[in-house]
Parts: sequence; C-alpha cells; structure tokens
Amino acid sequence: MCRHIAYLGEPLAPQELLVHPPCGLYRQSWAPRIQRYGTVNVDGFGLGWYADGDEVPARYRRRGPIWADETFADLARVVRTRALLAAVRSATEGCAAGEGAAAPFAAERWLFSHNGAVAGWPGKLDTLAALLPPAELLDLEARTDSALLWALTLHRLRAGAGLGEALAGTVADVSAHTTGRLNLLLSDGTAIAATTWGDTLYHRTLPGLGTVVASEPYDDAPGWTAVPDGSLLLADARGITVNSLPGRD
Repeated sequence: MCRHIAYLGEPLAPQELLVHPPCGLYRQSWAPRIQRYGTVNVDGFGLGWYADGDEVPARYRRRGPIWADETFADLARVVRTRALLAAVRSATEGCAAGEGAAAPFAAERWLFSHNGAVAGWPGKLDTLAALLPPAELLDLEARTDSALLWALTLHRLRAGAGLGEALAGTVADVSAHTTGRLNLLLSDGTAIAATTWGDTLYHRTLPGLGTVVASEPYDDAPGWTAVPDGSLLLADARGITVNSLPGRD
C-alpha cells in the first residue's frame, strides 16, 4: 500500500533519487520489489520539495501513475533541492480517489506521507476525529485514512510537538483504537521523522550528499539499513537515530 521516500542533504535533482536508480520510486509504481501489500502503485503520486531560502515546500501531485505524467520527468530534471518527500499511491478500499488523496500532504513548513492502511476505517477512528476542531476536519484534503492521520499529526505539530513526538503520538493514539499499518513519513526541510509499524523502511547515507529514508532500497548498492518494525527514526544534519516505539509486540 504505497511507497515513499525522503531526502535531506546537499542540493540535487529529484530524478537522481526517483527516476535514475534501477529500482527508484518511478519503477516502484509498477514493480516494487519488497512490497508486502498490493502489487502496483498507480492511484496517484506526489513530490514535495524545499527551495533554498523558503521554508514552505512546493508540491506537484497527480491522480494517475507517475510514469504516465510527461511533466513530472521535466520537473524532476530541472529542480534542485536540499530536501524532498515523494510517494506513489496504492489506494485503500473505501478511501477517496483523486489528486487530493495523493501524498505528500502539506501545511505550513511540513510534508507528510502514510504507507499503510487503518483497519476499520472510518468507524474505528471516529473517536479520535471527534477530538479535532471542526475547522481542521473541514480542511481534510480527501476522505482517506491517510488524510486523517495527517490531521492528527498536524494538530500535534501546531501545538508545539517535534517531528518525532508528533508521529509517535499519532501512532500511539491510532493503535489504541484499531490495528493497521502505520508507516508515517514527515519532514520540515531540516529533518526527517519516520515510523515503522507493519511495513518496511530503510535508510542510507550517501557520502558527500546526505540521507535517504525509503520504503525500500532503490538499488542494490551497499549501505542500506533496515529499520526494525515498531521504530521511530529521526534524521538531521547530525545523523540518524532509531528508537523503539511503545506498544509494539
């Protein structure tokens, strides 16, 4: 159910991470190698990136497969960025279609993606949804589990939580009400936070460039490290830390 990737480091063109690698996100849209749920990711895609001197990210999203969009190839070639978050979508039954349902979701300086699905959506999350202010519920970009997870995370961020604290809190609240796969990915352009909760995640340091965090490796080069299930990953200019999340058996 979806593949996503984030990068933080020296400026590069998104195509260097998404298109050129033999098993990059572009190819993962039709031939993921280690995806456990679903077979293809053709129900939308998105790229979010940060320009130097501007903390508010830009986004490019479409409702169809990434390989069917001619504009994306040009965009990924000419943009240069120090931080990005991109995803390809495999829609979950009962969730809305369309561009608004494609990650990354965005608000202010943050970008967010969800790889997974929430069991019993939407009924199992009605208690959590009721805790959000009505205006925040009305701001949901799509009727999907991912959009609600983003709203719950964003509420924490606006209340002052750090990236990791916001993701860990959302996972804890949702897992208290239902089961599901809650691999979340979040960036503010200076750091990356990610959770593993039922699906795969890897990280890699690119010498002289920066850090990549991804659902699956985009090549067979050495250096990819699997993140254990039930973990919270934090990455910034100082390095990468991985800690266990409470409540994961």
